[in-house]
Amino acid sequence: MNLEKFFLDSRVLQYEFLGNTLAEYLISAGILLFGFIFKTVLSRLLSGLMYRLGSRFWSEENLPAFRRLLIQPLEVLLFLVFLYLSFQVLDYPLEPSDLRKGDPFLKTFLFRTYQVFVIVALTWVLLRFVDFIGLVFKHRAELTASKLDDQLVPFFKDFTKVMVVVFSFLVMLGSVFDVNVTGLVAGLGVGGLAIAFAAKESLENLLASFTIFLDQPFMVGDLVQVGDLVGVVEKIGFRSTRLRTLEKSFVTLPNKHMIDKPLDNLTLRTFRRAKFDINLTYDTTSEQIRAITRDIQEYIDQHPRTNQDGRIRFLNLGAHSKDVMVLYFVDTMDWNEFIDIKEEINYRIVEIVERHGAEFAFPTQTLYMHTQTPDKPKPLASAAHFNNTDFK
Repeated sequence: MNLEKFFLDSRVLQYEFLGNTLAEYLISAGILLFGFIFKTVLSRLLSGLMYRLGSRFWSEENLPAFRRLLIQPLEVLLFLVFLYLSFQVLDYPLEPSDLRKGDPFLKTFLFRTYQVFVIVALTWVLLRFVDFIGLVFKHRAELTASKLDDQLVPFFKDFTKVMVVVFSFLVMLGSVFDVNVTGLVAGLGVGGLAIAFAAKESLENLLASFTIFLDQPFMVGDLVQVGDLVGVVEKIGFRSTRLRTLEKSFVTLPNKHMIDKPLDNLTLRTFRRAKFDINLTYDTTSEQIRAITRDIQEYIDQHPRTNQDGRIRFLNLGAHSKDVMVLYFVDTMDWNEFIDIKEEINYRIVEIVERHGAEFAFPTQTLYMHTQTPDKPKPLASAAHFNNTDFK
């Protein structure tokens, strides 16, 4: 008997095993194999159709991002659909009555497991769709001058994703496990209070996020200082705010801390301040100090990137130096530009000090030693002692 006649023999195809014929098993396996092979092609076609249905809300250039986000979850969902169709061909595969008489546990377990996978796959599709919508609105927000929409988009995207997960979980409880969701929500009572107490910090952070959006003490892109931490705000979520520090590290702070602690929005400053002391040696004369302070003051006042509030003053007589305070404000909020201007001014200050013949001081110590004179009686103690130790 050749292979063709073997498969065409109705008696072979009608051979039954666990309540299903061989032909039914072959058809079921064929459907499953077809779905496994063509799930990627079908998911691309389905994603393209979904994209065209909403084409009036987004441009054609967003199609690659849409497919990149949706293809993988759609593949899983389509495979589950083909799995369901392949099982429908059979008189319930592996009928429980054939395996264990009168025991419906296997059938119920398999069906509920399948439902859980379908709900999870649908939730995955919805979450990826929310990510795509957030991506579209993010690109639109970047085209506007306002920073408010830049921080609202990620906030509402995350909030929507949380709502999708909660809704899917409630649907799973109601449709798969036959839980009375309405009664469950209404009957939380003391248990709800306990959950609220356990989630107290999360609720505080959520309320703090609304406070941030309403008061707007800072926005995405602002340079802020919270305590000893300085960084640029990159994202404001419904639970935390993320900063990129000057050391390029990524720090996450709870929103509650962002409104409870003193916060300095450095971006809102109109100028950056530079303040330091010039330490001159005690050999520097008063005329030299007056000339140095006058020339530095004139240079600071005439610099195109400083305002007229600069102050150069001879303030202190230090332990080893005469101290001249240098205070000025640079008209920029860009850190790199600020340090470039500060370097330029520092070079000019050094040139002014050197031109007037003065020197910069550093910690020194002078030790004076007095010796015993010959005509005086020799003391019982040491012939020399230390005295009058001071700093210059």
